[in-house]
Amino acid sequence: MTTAAPILPSRPLRLRIMRVMLAAAALGTLPVAAGAQDAAAEEARLRKIEAEVRALQRKVFPGGDTRLFEPQITQGTQAPAQNGQTIGVIPPATTAVSDILVRLDALEAQLQSLTARSEEQANTIAQLELRLAALEAGAAPAAAAPMVAAAAPVTTAPPAAQPAAQPATRPATPAARPATTPPVTAAATTPARPAPAATSPSAERLAAVQAIAKPQTADAGDDEYSYGFRLWSAGFFPEARQQLTKFVEQYPTHPRISFGRNLLGRAFLDDKLPEEAARWFLKNYQSDKNGARAADSLLYLGTSMIAMKDTKRACIALAEFAETYPLIASGRLATEYQAARASVKCS
Repeated sequence: MTTAAPILPSRPLRLRIMRVMLAAAALGTLPVAAGAQDAAAEEARLRKIEAEVRALQRKVFPGGDTRLFEPQITQGTQAPAQNGQTIGVIPPATTAVSDILVRLDALEAQLQSLTARSEEQANTIAQLELRLAALEAGAAPAAAAPMVAAAAPVTTAPPAAQPAAQPATRPATPAARPATTPPVTAAATTPARPAPAATSPSAERLAAVQAIAKPQTADAGDDEYSYGFRLWSAGFFPEARQQLTKFVEQYPTHPRISFGRNLLGRAFLDDKLPEEAARWFLKNYQSDKNGARAADSLLYLGTSMIAMKDTKRACIALAEFAETYPLIASGRLATEYQAARASVKCS
């Protein structure tokens, strides 16, 4: 029995079948390509989200690092209990910046206080200067003539004995002077001094004077003044006058010249020689009214006038002292001023 040959489709039919098969194959590959594209898009979105999360972490937790351990005790927290006992809360420590801010606040407050005080003092000084200028302008013409005349010498008894240690080169002045002697002014030379007596000081007095040490510093002028001050403080008035006269003549521009002239007047006044004392007090006041001891000299000029029984000139001196130096009259020299006013009656 023979087999029959297969029946093959015609050529146009075969072409149609091949086209159908190719189309089916193409349709089968479409889901695979679309799935690959979706996976890539999802991967990109995931990476973007992770990057944003990391950026957010860096913002919220700067300097964070998983390799470091968190401390068991932090500032402002309570420490864990140990053996049933609770450790107290550790207070947060202040930072350097907060300490600096506190100190700056304190400095600003101090600066404001100092500025306010400086302005108040400047205003007070300005008012005092205006008042002083007005008082000097009004009182100078009326008081100038009597004040200069107050220094005119009057006839007195011979002065007390002085040691022979005074320089022999100085001319001696007579014990009594005529009333017509010209008054001493600020530009006058050194006032005349009483002539030394013929008697010499005792050995005990010389030993006591020599026991007073003379300072030896880099300022020779200050040493001369300080030595005169020590002699005056010890009650050796003639020796103090000799020493202070040396200082005044040798150091006329020394910073302590106002002290020296005033103390020289005190050495005369304390030795019961008010006439010579008045000369030096007036000279010191007129030479520099802003000197360190000008106010003292004006007050003691009034005291010298009281000792000379010259009430009128004493009252003029005391009144000018109170007007020219009101702060000193009510402060440093208040006791001396009140005592002088109580010892004389002024109209």
